[in-house]
Amino acid sequence: MPLHPQTVSFLELLSAWTAPPEGAPPVEVDAGPAIEEMRRRIGEVFPVVRRELPHVEDLAVRGPGGPVTVRLYRPEPLERGPLPALVYLHGGGWVLGGVDNVDAACRDLAAGAGCAVLNVGYRLAPENPFPAAVDDAWAVVAAVAREPARYGVAPGALAVGGDSAGGNLAAAVALQARDRGLPLAHQLLVYPVTDTAMDTPSWREYGTGYGLDAATLARFMDLYRDGADPADPRLAPLRAPDLAGAAPATVITAECDILRDEGEAYARRLAAAGVPVEARRFDGVVHSFFLLPEIFDAGAEAMDFAVRRLRAAFGDQAAEGSAA
Repeated sequence: MPLHPQTVSFLELLSAWTAPPEGAPPVEVDAGPAIEEMRRRIGEVFPVVRRELPHVEDLAVRGPGGPVTVRLYRPEPLERGPLPALVYLHGGGWVLGGVDNVDAACRDLAAGAGCAVLNVGYRLAPENPFPAAVDDAWAVVAAVAREPARYGVAPGALAVGGDSAGGNLAAAVALQARDRGLPLAHQLLVYPVTDTAMDTPSWREYGTGYGLDAATLARFMDLYRDGADPADPRLAPLRAPDLAGAAPATVITAECDILRDEGEAYARRLAAAGVPVEARRFDGVVHSFFLLPEIFDAGAEAMDFAVRRLRAAFGDQAAEGSAA
């Protein structure tokens, strides 16, 4: 399908903001500052609406490399009792980002799904390469499962989710949970990285000029992988020999995104393994649309879809109302 007009406008802005210095090949530009500057400018042009919630608290969870920062959101005061919970993992290619980058989305997920959300500030590469990020993610999931009362969480009502590299971590943690006998209610995977091959048609078709640059993500993956086995399921969930028994899943993809094909391939493999899964592709949009409902109508639609899926997964344990 053709690009949505909102996508065209968005890409025109990105092109103007992230153009490399004259005469410099794009791959030689330091992508980190460029991406952070892009995020700042997006926020100036399209102010992010941060939903007010009755309980937002920064905590620390003991991790293998030291304390892991976690921001806890609740759509109800803590004294109202336990809620189901979603552990959410931000994107950024395992190199960039943090809890602030997905703060607005986590607030919307908490309010819409009637659940607590724990937004994880895991360690980043290159200073902390694989498996640091996935180890931190697992540490938070295990801590919530072990001490649900500390976080105001209903025992046995725990899900994982994330976008992009965070979707990769969520999928990896869901497999670890299966292998370690920890039942999860759901896994929410938003345009996830599921493989290390970087050879799908969507990688070739949308590698340049569609927001998420293939050369940049390949560079970030190399920094994160740091020589690890590219077939390790904690790094490439799509290469896991067996996906049976993993948590039920929702997979959200964008049509014009290098990660589209591997995300959809993962959904197909989950289904083939007998895992309940619902996958939805949003046409005409690009990577990051889920986090930018101020720009993309499809972002708001995808959030509504994710919320419905989480509420269904949590069932009667989800809060009946949404925070104002």
